[in-house]
Amino acid sequence: MATVVDLRSDTVTQPTPAMRAAMAAAPLGDDVFGSDPSVNALQDKIAGLLGFEAALFVPTGTQSNLCAILSHCGRGDEYIVGQQQHCYRWEGGGAAVFGSVQPQPLDHAADGTLPLAQVEAAIKPDDAHFARTRLLALENTLGGKLLPFDYVQAATALAKAKGLQRHLDGARLFNAATAQAAHAGGDVRAEARRIAQCFDSVSVCFSKGLGAPIGSALCGSKEFIARAHRIRKMAGGGMRQAGLLAAAASHALDHHVDRLADDHALAQRLATGLAGIDGLVVEAPHTNIVFVDLTGATQARSAELIAHLNAQGILATGLYRLRFVTHLDVDEAGVDRAIAAMRGFFSA
Repeated sequence: MATVVDLRSDTVTQPTPAMRAAMAAAPLGDDVFGSDPSVNALQDKIAGLLGFEAALFVPTGTQSNLCAILSHCGRGDEYIVGQQQHCYRWEGGGAAVFGSVQPQPLDHAADGTLPLAQVEAAIKPDDAHFARTRLLALENTLGGKLLPFDYVQAATALAKAKGLQRHLDGARLFNAATAQAAHAGGDVRAEARRIAQCFDSVSVCFSKGLGAPIGSALCGSKEFIARAHRIRKMAGGGMRQAGLLAAAASHALDHHVDRLADDHALAQRLATGLAGIDGLVVEAPHTNIVFVDLTGATQARSAELIAHLNAQGILATGLYRLRFVTHLDVDEAGVDRAIAAMRGFFSA
């Protein structure tokens, strides 16, 4: 039986043998007491890499964003965010539910940015009628799209000038940095740091393209991370011998950053292979995510298409658009199988 090609998400990756070995060899302590050496080493590594004073290892990106927003904002405060950003749309309204922090969502432009004029207009005056605007949250990449760096600089500069804190949901920060480095001819780690330094806090996922089984990190100042640490405890994120997981994340930072370019190349191969199929519109990928829209009479066949792909051993999602995500457990042969399965469906 042919191997399943799982293109649902880059969260489905399995730890590599080398990563499993790093996990097995990790020195352990109790992270709630701050004495797990592998967690401490990871926190120092990611903070230093991105240019921050401190970092906090957390189980999920959702918890990382929650800790960030509640560390920047208090009850009755507000954060400005995009309609499609994960920390607004896909995280259960956590900031509002757990922290009484009001989101002010804005519509994205076609390139994923929040128009600066709309950001400025959304900042509330200091008046008792309004929530207090405290924070601008951006996401990079957003739906696989790289936010232009000049926009990131301008948006965060505007926020700072208006007295707002600035948070980046960088779940796929290293994918963004890989794409930015390809455009600018720079180093991926240097580009990641350049993006991160526009913000007061940054959340980074290890469990997506970097291929670790679990975990994210929140980076910021020592004072900010101390507040986030308290919130992590309240949210149930204090893990004990978490060094097993931290070792996987540390291994990913050391060995899986540079290979993200391979995922981007595979996404481009997939998009090129699907181009020209009647009834499909393929969005050119910036990174490792390919979105495909069904058009005309094919729109009603989405569920049928997903079932056909599953029968061919190709897993994809169609929650709101048909999405394919490449990652370290997908190779050229797998991508070519997905192309063939798609073409077979539309030629039948």
